[in-house]
Parts: sequence; structure tokens; C-alpha cells
Amino acid sequence: MTNIDWKDKKNLTMLADFYEFTMANGYFECGMKDKVAYFDMFFRAIPDNGGFAIMAGVEQLIEYLKNLKFQEEDIEYFRSKNLFSEEFLDYLRNFKFECDVWAVPEGTPIFPHEPIVTVRGPIIQAQIVETMVLLTINHQSLIATKANRIVRAAKGRSVMEFGSRRAQGYEGAILGARAAYIGGCIGTACTIVDRDFEVPALGTMAHSWVQMFPTELDSFKAYARLYPNSCVLLVDTYNVLESGVPNAIKAFNEEVVPRGYRPKGIRIDSGDIAYLSKEARKMLDEAGFEDCPIVASSSLDEYVIRELLNQGAKIDSFGVGERLITAKSEPVFGGVYKLAAIEKDGKIIPKIKVSENVGKITIPGFKQVYRLFDRDSGKAIADVITLHDEVIDDSKPYEIFHPIYTWKRKTITNFYAKKLLVKIFDGGESVYESPNIEDIRNYCGEQINTLWEEVRRFEKPHKYFVDLSESLWTIKNQLLEKHK
Repeated sequence: MTNIDWKDKKNLTMLADFYEFTMANGYFECGMKDKVAYFDMFFRAIPDNGGFAIMAGVEQLIEYLKNLKFQEEDIEYFRSKNLFSEEFLDYLRNFKFECDVWAVPEGTPIFPHEPIVTVRGPIIQAQIVETMVLLTINHQSLIATKANRIVRAAKGRSVMEFGSRRAQGYEGAILGARAAYIGGCIGTACTIVDRDFEVPALGTMAHSWVQMFPTELDSFKAYARLYPNSCVLLVDTYNVLESGVPNAIKAFNEEVVPRGYRPKGIRIDSGDIAYLSKEARKMLDEAGFEDCPIVASSSLDEYVIRELLNQGAKIDSFGVGERLITAKSEPVFGGVYKLAAIEKDGKIIPKIKVSENVGKITIPGFKQVYRLFDRDSGKAIADVITLHDEVIDDSKPYEIFHPIYTWKRKTITNFYAKKLLVKIFDGGESVYESPNIEDIRNYCGEQINTLWEEVRRFEKPHKYFVDLSESLWTIKNQLLEKHK
């Protein structure tokens, strides 16, 4: 069995659905290996019936595409299947990625049906990357979206990602924590994510620390002596109000304050957190620790946090684990990867996938996405999907219309237009430098603030407009007529 060094960049070329390779062999045998195709990744529904999702995972997608290559052991594996021609195996042995790729930058709010990744290149190459494009973007976009919902529910209180031990695998823990930070969490309990991605590592103690000492007070005092400037004590091992909080106060007075520091908090991890936090707040305040924060954990999500705050809970920050790192309430981000066009004799030929399910009809062609912003408020008005070479002139009024109910129209004035898709690969070479994680996180917060409050609300959010340009709408409807 091959040993994996998780610190090394991994060659994940073989992480693909098997049919990608049977199709690739078929394209090769049918003389289509150099046929240029365009694929779009998009998604159809926002998790948790939310108003928007958040783009994440582009940095890891770039790393994957930069490291595409087949090893000799991969060639031998394919040969053992007795399905693939030797000429095709030679092609894989000499494989070189040559595609152009566009993506929406990480941290950008995204909406259903608009392309968030576009791949253009030889059909074999554009086809075999499908699985990893989807896996990479689907996972991190799901967790960033969930994290942001939780952060918004906390109403300005800090949220920490505590989910590593409940994540679905190593990469789920590591990249999930990265995505959670993009979505607005202030840090993670996962140490390796701090080392590798500079997401602040946070944490204090487990119940086992308290249980290892003769008494709860002994455990608190020992911890306070070791970490007087970062002392957060877990107060629910035995009894929050009868022993936990009183012993924390004693430890603060005897070990923290005499060393010239102030306590950094107490944490409640079980019980009636709303009631316990209110009572603990009174006790801390009466002891002169009005500045001591209260941290809550224990199976939290945006719904529980909202209820706690509605009940007047005195909580200053939240540690959220399994329901964040697994996006438990809706653990699938339904991104898909569909053929949108091919090239023939130097021309782009749009392609469409038709379905009796209207939501599964694809948008054909090589496309760009524009976001229109109001010049006065800075708020996003609508997104418009256009043909790749269309330009929206924001110096004059622009009419948008519903792509199905076309009589619903609106003329936009006093706006500016911004392209969302940026080029990240040109001819197989990376041409995009990913921002650092802090800049992505800050950008994400800024972009979310461009959305109207009605789009951001949890219950029945306003449906953000995603429309087609007149030219693109015409092409789509011509193809629908053709394939009746």
C-alpha cells in the first residue's frame, strides 16, 4: 500500500470518476482528442434555502491543475483493465495540461445557474478534470456558505470552528477549516490549518484536563499558572453554577490577576446554555470580572445560536463543530459540470442539455458573468450572464429581464458593471496568484455587505436576480426549439 505524506503536494490526477477515462479513451479512438470543448461548473440550489452561497476552493483547484500528470504506475493500472488502447496510454504518459480556465474569485457571493468555473481546452483534458473541479469547489463552497450563515446568526459575536474530530476525513477537517475562515469564523481548533494556511489556532482545555487533577479547582489553578495571559476555563465538567464558575473565579483571583492579567473567558459545553450563561454572567460580574467573556459550544448551528440570543443568553462567542464542518443541515453543494460549447472550424458552437425538469436545462455557450452595482448605495442589483465577448456598457441604461417570464423587465440606471469570471490558467499555465487567506476573508465580508439585507435574511430570502443577456437568451431558445 502506498504511503501518503500529507505534507507534500499530492498528485491527484487519478482522483476522477472512471467514466472520465473510458470517455477519454473513446474521444481518442474517435479522432477527437484535439477537439476543443467548453465546460461550465455551476450549481442549481443554495444550501438551507439561503439567499446566496460563497465561492471557495480556487487555490486548491489551481494546485491540482498545476500538478496534473500520470505516473507509470497509473499507466500500468489502466493497462490492467484491458479497456484502453496502447496509443491512448502513450497519450496519458506524455500528458500536458493545456486548457484555459476561468473562475469566480474565492469569497465572492454566488448564485444558482451562473458559471463559477469555465474550462476550455482539448476535450480529453477538459473532461478528466471534472471530478476534482466539482469535489474541490463543492466542498469548500458548502462549508464557507454554512460558516457564514452561522457567523451572521451570531450577530457580531465571534465564531470559532471546532469541528476537526467530526469532519469527514483529513481533508474535510483541513480544507473545511480553511473554508470556514473564509466564511467569517475567527479561527479553528485544527493546528495543522494554522501551520499550513495561517488560520489562527484557538482552544483551551478538554474535560479530561479537569478530570486528571484531584479537584476542579486544582486543575483550574494549574492551567491559569501555565497560561495566565490566555486563560479560558471549561466550567461544566461537574456543575457549572455550584462549582465550575466559583472555582474559575477563585483561579482567576489567585493565579491570573496577581500576575497582572485578566481572564480570557469561561466555556460552557453542556446543559441549558441560555440559563447557565445568564447566571454565570451575574456571578462573574459580582466578582469583578465584567470583562470576562463567556464562550458556548455543544452542537450549535445558526438556528440554535439564533434561539439562544432570542432567549437573552449572555454569550460572547461560540465554538461550532460538527454542524459546521459537515454542513449537517444540508451536507451537499450540488455543483455540476456540463458541456457548454465546442469549437469547429474556428467558431464556437453552443451546446445545450435539455430536460423535462426545467431547472436542469443548461445555459449554452462560452459565457461571462457581470454583477451590476448601484453607484449610490454600492449594493448589488443583479447578475447578468452574457456571451464571453459581450460588454455591458454601464454609461447608459441597461434592461434586464427574467429569463423565463420575459415580460418581467427592469431598466437599470446609475450603475457599474463588474466581470466575475477571471482567468486562472492560459494554455495550461497558471496566470493567477491566489490572495492570502486574510485578504480572501476580508473580501468575502465586503462582498456580502454589497447584498441587500433582504437577500441575506434566513427565512424566505429575496431571490437575487440572475438574468441572461438578450443575445444569450436568443441562442438558448433557438437551441431549445431545435431540440424539441
